[in-house]
Amino acid sequence: MKVVIAGGGAVGTFIARELSEAGHDIAIVDQDQAHVDKAKKLGEPVDVEWHVGDACEVDVLSEIGVGEADVVAAVTGDDEDNLVISLLAKQEFAVPRVVARVNNPKNEWLFNENWGVDVSVSTPHLLTALVEEAVSVGTLVRLLSFEGGRASLIEVTLATDSPAADTEIVELGLPRDSTVVAVVRNDRVVVPRGDTRLQAGDEVLVMVTGESLDDVRKILTGA
Repeated sequence: MKVVIAGGGAVGTFIARELSEAGHDIAIVDQDQAHVDKAKKLGEPVDVEWHVGDACEVDVLSEIGVGEADVVAAVTGDDEDNLVISLLAKQEFAVPRVVARVNNPKNEWLFNENWGVDVSVSTPHLLTALVEEAVSVGTLVRLLSFEGGRASLIEVTLATDSPAADTEIVELGLPRDSTVVAVVRNDRVVVPRGDTRLQAGDEVLVMVTGESLDDVRKILTGA
């Protein structure tokens, strides 16, 4: 898989290192000549192509081969740049998958399909969700959003009075556009099947669309 990362800071470099070690073809583009020169000299991350340029310019993206990329990750420290990069990647180069970093949570509403974003990641919101997930029982927590918010990965720790407790997944009556993707029980991941019986205290992860969110919440929490 070919991945182009816009932004060679700590976040972009970390992503590049992880993906490169997994065997993917990675290119990073960054505006800072000195930063790129230093990275090339150190050879870090290994087997990653570094390019100098403004990823907000079509010519730069074309030169580094964005047209052949399977994924573009816009992870600069500037939300406006990440939006422009995402839009160009999707509209000018038809990149199948565009992932964008949200630096300011107030801007998260902009990161949708209108700007070419398939998946946005807001670190502050993600941290908030993880804190809620760690301390909340019987409350639905949204972990990640996909496709401009049309789909979400949610988590709920089943309370003892949850209507889903002691019930097989097939018997829950979940909407067709939702699915249980994992169950965490006693620090162990259970791959869910139709006959998997949920228990109080289970952490249940569900992929759900906005239309079915309320129905899923009622099934799992009773609220």
